[in-house]
Amino acid sequence: MAWVLIVASLVVLWVASLCKILYTSSSPSRNSFLTTGGAFQKRNVLLVVAHPDDESMFFSPTISYITSRGHNLHILCLSIGDADGKGNIRKEELYQACAILKVPLQQVKTLDHPELQDGFGRVWNHTLLAKIIEEEINSHGIDLIITFDRYGVSGHCNHCDVHYGVRKLLRDTPQGNIEAWELVSTNILRKYIGPVDIWFSILDAMQHSGEVMHCLLNEHPQKSFLAMAQHSSQWVWFRKLFVAFSSYTYVNMLRRIECM
Repeated sequence: MAWVLIVASLVVLWVASLCKILYTSSSPSRNSFLTTGGAFQKRNVLLVVAHPDDESMFFSPTISYITSRGHNLHILCLSIGDADGKGNIRKEELYQACAILKVPLQQVKTLDHPELQDGFGRVWNHTLLAKIIEEEINSHGIDLIITFDRYGVSGHCNHCDVHYGVRKLLRDTPQGNIEAWELVSTNILRKYIGPVDIWFSILDAMQHSGEVMHCLLNEHPQKSFLAMAQHSSQWVWFRKLFVAFSSYTYVNMLRRIECM
């Protein structure tokens, strides 16, 4: 009988968490991320990821927040994800997913650089990454960058290298007018409790000022599923479960990158 109560409690908590997300999406946002002094100012944002599908699996709450508020979002994907020889297919899938996520296709760029090939154990040159990202910043007047943190959600070496590439850019080529934010990696328990993690994320954000950390709820979680489904070459059963149970489908914690 005890296990029935436990399961029922978890279901209620799950539903309550989803209701919180939906309520937030239908209410005026009080989140100050991307605002300056409380006033709206259109920002040019660059999301830097490693592989096609990173944007849908990990960053969809952030993408939804940015696009729904009228900011200019560019996505730079540093590889075509060719570890299994499906790079050209995955590149097209990325464009299809971005169409679902309301990111203009002319603002999505995917690279197939010989030194930036997908795969565990493939180390990417941080100096090269910094140079590529800097070129993208200069081309589009970017004033804010978003990317992985040093663990990269899953610990994938390519995710981590992207983070260090951004850090190298900020450290070696000071961009005084550019903000940089990283997606906070959570522990494995929080990672797989789905929408329930919004309560932990909200509490975390409350302990920091808006200049350091922001909690972004996914106002349209169904889009995460639709966008990820466009990556049909990757849309196998365990990734379907991941998108359903991953906290990154429902909430993103962004922390400001400070380079000393």
